Amino acid sequence: MISVCMATYNGEKYIEEQVTSILSQLAEEDELVVSDDGSTDKTLEILRKFNDKRIKIFHHNRNTVKIPFYLRSKLADKFYFAARNFENALNRAQGDYIFLSDQDDVWLPNKIETIMPYLDKDILVISDAWIVNSELEKIDKLSKYRLYVKGFLRNIYIRGGAPQGCVCAFTKNIKNYILPIPKNILTHDFWISLLSELKFKSEYIPEPLILHRRHSATVSRTEKSYHSFLYILKYRLFMFYECLKRYCFRK
Repeated sequence: MISVCMATYNGEKYIEEQVTSILSQLAEEDELVVSDDGSTDKTLEILRKFNDKRIKIFHHNRNTVKIPFYLRSKLADKFYFAARNFENALNRAQGDYIFLSDQDDVWLPNKIETIMPYLDKDILVISDAWIVNSELEKIDKLSKYRLYVKGFLRNIYIRGGAPQGCVCAFTKNIKNYILPIPKNILTHDFWISLLSELKFKSEYIPEPLILHRRHSATVSRTEKSYHSFLYILKYRLFMFYECLKRYCFRK
């Protein structure tokens, strides 16, 4: 059984196209687990109009989320909300194979069939993606900005080395291992990739398997961070500490 985990928040503009591209690749027993962070637009209405039992909607209250004061910044807050929303979706997922999905991308038709052969063991699978504009016109490959790097310490050290969640898939055992996400972790995808490098293995597929939209409301970014060197160093030390703690004390 496959679980596609999607975090939504005011995604009415593009979500119908993305959900359509996902459902066309799912079997009847699979599920699209949507965690909504309190959308005030027509996101939930669009999802319900599909009238598809594979779509399972859960609600996440962002008002209950408090980012630690030592991590606060305008962009960090957005990442933190997204991470907690994805964590809620992961907690609800029932499948043996987990795919992460943004609300505004489009999956290429061969995404699942290309990735599934790699998931016969506990492994994090990462693919490339086409970066596209709001009209789905290709701009560049994601790998130009997020070059895949193998190894725990190298991912800690290299900025931009960790993959974005939208190109990741993994097994239920990895999902159980990475949950819960520590409260001082901003980004779920960085956390998942680091723990997978430390505890399991990863595999990179250089073929682009999604169209990854970049637009004004996108939370994830490809350009360099505006955070200071000290902020980045502090955050990576948190990541290093939390990963080692999970590795040492979780069987």
